[in-house]
Amino acid sequence: MSNHNWTRRDFIKSVGATTAGITLSACNPSGDRSATGLTPEALAIKPVIKSSDLEKPDLIVGYVPVNDCAPFAIAWKKGFFRKYGLNVQLNREASWATSRDGLIFGRLDAAPVVSGAVTNARIGAEGARHAPLCAAMTIHRHGNAMTMNKAMWDFGLRPWYEYQEKYGDGALEAFGRDFRGYFDKQPPENKVWAVVLSSAIYEYFVRYISAAAGVDPLKEFRVIIVPPPQMVTNVRIGAMQAYMVAEPWNTRAITGNEDIGFTFAQGKEVWLGHPDRLLGVMESFIDQYPKTYRSLVKAMIEACQYCSKPENRQEVAELITNRSFTGTRPKNKNVPITKLTAPGIIGSYNYGGFDGKDRTIPAADTTIFYDIPDNLPKQPGEHSTFLWRSRSLWLMTQAVRWGQIKEFPKNAEQLAEKGWRTDLYRQITAEMGIQCPQDDYKVEPPEVFIDKKGFDPSDPVSYLNSFVIRANAPTRFFMS
Repeated sequence: MSNHNWTRRDFIKSVGATTAGITLSACNPSGDRSATGLTPEALAIKPVIKSSDLEKPDLIVGYVPVNDCAPFAIAWKKGFFRKYGLNVQLNREASWATSRDGLIFGRLDAAPVVSGAVTNARIGAEGARHAPLCAAMTIHRHGNAMTMNKAMWDFGLRPWYEYQEKYGDGALEAFGRDFRGYFDKQPPENKVWAVVLSSAIYEYFVRYISAAAGVDPLKEFRVIIVPPPQMVTNVRIGAMQAYMVAEPWNTRAITGNEDIGFTFAQGKEVWLGHPDRLLGVMESFIDQYPKTYRSLVKAMIEACQYCSKPENRQEVAELITNRSFTGTRPKNKNVPITKLTAPGIIGSYNYGGFDGKDRTIPAADTTIFYDIPDNLPKQPGEHSTFLWRSRSLWLMTQAVRWGQIKEFPKNAEQLAEKGWRTDLYRQITAEMGIQCPQDDYKVEPPEVFIDKKGFDPSDPVSYLNSFVIRANAPTRFFMS
C-alpha cells in the first residue's frame, strides 16, 4: 500500500488537466441557462411587503444544478420572492466553489453553500477562503450520496445497507477489508475519491466513513475537487473511482441511466439528520440590508415548506429537470421526465448495481426540506430549516481532525454565534408564527452516526481526541 499523503498539487500534475478541460468545455458560451422573468403564478401573487420598503429589493441569488436548487426554483416559480417584495435574478453557478466565492467577492447577494463552507470561512480552514460568511437557515438536510464505479462493484464492494444486513455489528470492518483490498490492487492514479468542495461536509463524510472502517484517508487514497455536473464523466474516463455529490448525480450513474457505478451510501447513513446546504450571505449584507435579509429568509422558508409537502414533490421534481435548473430531463420521450430527479425528491431511492437486483428503497427522509420525518430524533418545534450551532462545532472538529486547522479554536462558540445566526432565525420565524427550539446546542446521540460515536458539543476536544485515525495523531511505538 502506498503511504503518500497526496495533495491537490499531485492531482493537478496527474489528472487535473483532463478534469479542467472537461469543466471548461461544459462552460463554453451556450447562453445563460438561469431562470428569468416572472411566471404567471408569481404575477398572481399579491406582495405583503412593498419593494420600496426594502433597502435592496433587487437581488442576484446563486444556485447550483443539483436537486437542492428546488427551493430556489419554487420561490421563483410560485412567487415567494415577489410576495416579500424581492425582485430576484437567479444565477446558475458552475460549482460550489463559484457559489461560495460569488458571495465573498460580491458577485452574488445570496447563494446556497455546502454545509461547512460558512464555518470554515470563519476559521480559515485549508482550502476555504477566509471571510465573514453567515447563514440563518438550512436549505435542506440529506439529499446526497456516495457513488462507486463498476470496477469497485466487480471487486465485491456493495451498498452499505447490504454490509449491515450481512455482517451486523461487523459491517464497518467488512467494508474496510473490501475497500482496502480494492485500493491495494490499484496504481496511485486509480486511488481517487472526488467531492464537490474542500473543507466541507462531503469531504468530511468521505474521510469519516473510511477512517471508521480502518482505512486512513490521508495515506491510502486521494480526495479531489470536481463540480457536480462533471462527476459522471470523470468516472467514465477513469479520472476517479468514487465521488460524493448531491442528487441527481448519483442516480444518473447507476445501471439503466449512465451505467458507470452504484450508490454505496447516502449521506444520511453516515450522519442521520445532518445539514447539507445553508443559505449563505456575507455578514455585511445582513448589517446593511436587514429588512431585505428578513424578506429573503421568509421567502426561502416558505419555499422549503412547499417542497416538503408530499403532494407537491412530483411538481418539484418536474420543475428542476428544466434546463434552467439541473437540466436532467431525459431526451427519450418514453421515460418519465423525473427519472433522475424523483428518487432524491420523492424518496424512492435506487442504489443500483450490476446484478439485476432491484435496490429501490422508499424513504421519507431522502431529502428533508422542512418537516422532519418521525424516524429522526428531533426537539419540540424543530424543523429542518433550523440551524443548530453545535453542528458548526462538529464541523470544526473535523477541520482539526484532517489537518485543515492546527487546533480546535478557543473561541469556537463565538465563531459559531457569528456564522450560524440562529438568533436571527428565531426573530424571523416568530414574525411568521413558526415555533422553533430555544436552545442553540444539542448532543448528537451515538445512533445517528455510522460508527455509533455520539457528539457532545460541551467537550469537542475530547471527542476529537477519541479518533485514532486523524492528522497529527500521536505515534505509538511498540517494543518486543
